Amino acid sequence: MSRITRENLLYMALASILVVGGYWFLRYAYHVADKLPFTQEIVLIVLGTIITMLITALLLNKQTEVELKKEENIKFIELKTGIYLELLDHIQDIMLGGSVHDEDRIRLRILAHKLAIAASPEVLAQFEKLIECFTRVTRDDEVGSDDVDLLMEELARLSIHIRHDLIGDLDERAGADQTQVKQQILDNADAFED
Repeated sequence: MSRITRENLLYMALASILVVGGYWFLRYAYHVADKLPFTQEIVLIVLGTIITMLITALLLNKQTEVELKKEENIKFIELKTGIYLELLDHIQDIMLGGSVHDEDRIRLRILAHKLAIAASPEVLAQFEKLIECFTRVTRDDEVGSDDVDLLMEELARLSIHIRHDLIGDLDERAGADQTQVKQQILDNADAFED
């Protein structure tokens, strides 16, 4: 159980004890001190103030919990985005370089480990297919135009999964048709082929 949940339960228990205790105290005050002026009103003011403080503390704790969760999600999305962009930049460098060196393969292996930390299972599965294609087309350590086309096709499929991992929720809330989005990404990748 998290610290904030325990605090919320504690505040709720304190509020319950205060309400029950306040009720019995009020009954007592009504019978014993009903001859003193304003006794009942003062008791009600004190009880109201304490209950208001407890409810405010409970609401502030909940707000803090929500804000921390939101910040955590933002940082995780930034981490994912950074890894994905680093991967795409590295593949771009390889394709533009025209040849594959041991450094490129090592960097791809390290990127695979970075992906393992943050990527969704779908991205990892598609990345494996990209690596299989990459290994197949770069056996001769060269990246020709046909090789680039094959890699671009696999990269487009990977981009679909990356997009879904990063902004899939936004697409769903906007009512975007996932089939159309996928097809548009594939069409954009094919638009530059000879």
